[in-house]
Amino acid sequence: MKVFERLLKNIISSSIPSTTDPLQFAYRPSRSTEDAISHVLHTTLSYLDKKQGNYVRLLFVDYSSAFNTIVPSRLFTKLRDLGLSSRLCAWVLDFLTGRSQVVRVGRCVSDSVSTNTGAPQGCVLSPLLYSLYTSDCVTTHGSNTIVKFADDTVVLGLISNNDEEAYMNEVKNLTSWCQDNHLQLNICKTKELVVDFRRSQQRVYKPLNINGAPVERVLSFKYLGVQISSDLTWSAHIQVQSKRARQRLYYLRQLRKFGVSPVILRTFYSGAVESILTQNITSWYGNSCIQDRKALQSVIRAAERCCRSILPSLQDIYIKRCWSRAVRTLKDSSHPSNGLFQLLQSGRRFRTIRARTERLKRSFYPQAIRVLNQSPHSIP
Repeated sequence: MKVFERLLKNIISSSIPSTTDPLQFAYRPSRSTEDAISHVLHTTLSYLDKKQGNYVRLLFVDYSSAFNTIVPSRLFTKLRDLGLSSRLCAWVLDFLTGRSQVVRVGRCVSDSVSTNTGAPQGCVLSPLLYSLYTSDCVTTHGSNTIVKFADDTVVLGLISNNDEEAYMNEVKNLTSWCQDNHLQLNICKTKELVVDFRRSQQRVYKPLNINGAPVERVLSFKYLGVQISSDLTWSAHIQVQSKRARQRLYYLRQLRKFGVSPVILRTFYSGAVESILTQNITSWYGNSCIQDRKALQSVIRAAERCCRSILPSLQDIYIKRCWSRAVRTLKDSSHPSNGLFQLLQSGRRFRTIRARTERLKRSFYPQAIRVLNQSPHSIP
């Protein structure tokens, strides 16, 4: 059945315009969590860079059992509106309705129950169908942005002159959309983070309530594996990642005691230690401070002593990944950040992104353009 689902997935994907829900970064070729994180950070940083009085409110939305609350009949209508054939829409409707489920505990099996809601977990089609189900969840005001990666949703309110009305209305519209589409917001896990570099006496915000319940405002939030802080520093994230990587060094030392060859030690390091240190590295490394970089590099030096060989530095890995991500974005004309890469008349260099603050200058997209301009390699 999964083989047949993959065939249907390819057919559905090829039938949908590439411009559908451009800020849904999941389930698309050559896109990852780093694209979603970088878009959120660049939108925030570029807006703060425009004017000193600007600030950004970020609402990290959490859904309760998002996949299990999809209504097949509404999905049928949405797929048809997206241009899929009536036969394909009917097949999807039939696939999601009348499914039999049982619960097995040991040798005991419950009676069979027929379900007519939700997309089954573990199915090949479920993630794609969910992203299409939420494709019409878009902003209603130009000063707001909604970024999605599967069911991880962020509402960005770009605010100036303390005018938060558009942001508040956006949250109300999102709440109404969820009710209309039978998605349940988990208010307890939904958090708000405010990025504001104004003087403290100017920082007065309207309280945010959803369905009568207050939304907790936090100083940091873990989004797609990255700890984003309200001051946009990365010490908290790096401290967590360094601790996790050091814990993995124990196993590296044990392998060395067992006489494992350096080649296998390096393979283990790459998969178990380096993967932690470099997770989403293009999103945060550029704005990390020297002290935090030294802490990360100390982990690598400890691993080098175990592996008895020189390992790639984080700076080298960062440059290489910036280059490869920039090339992928350039080749993807439907990528929402593709327009940031503008060739100059010479056809050899790209236009740099103007920035007043170091925070924006050292973020991913300005850094990626700088890497492309300085690279001796031509873009394939």
